[in-house]
Amino acid sequence: MFKLTLMPQSLEVLLPANSPLTELEFELHGQESIPFGCRSGACGACIIEVVSGAEALGARAPSERDFLASLGFDGGQFRLACQCRLMGDAVVTAIATP
Repeated sequence: MFKLTLMPQSLEVLLPANSPLTELEFELHGQESIPFGCRSGACGACIIEVVSGAEALGARAPSERDFLASLGFDGGQFRLACQCRLMGDAVVTAIATP
């Protein structure tokens, strides 16, 4: 089990190795966390900023990098949560998008 910490609320969730972050919806039973939209990396609803543990979220595909850049989130610390799988402990912050 690995720990994902959601900031700023310091909400900690334990997930099995290789779990998609979309599992948060089920684990948190409706508590406020990361908003998921399309779940396929096309809408940008689930943008997160990785505070620590970037390597624990898997590699960022070129298509994810390019899509984030098109939305103005071109730094390496930004990810689409729907494209991440937890492979270690990580701390992330959900980014509110319009």
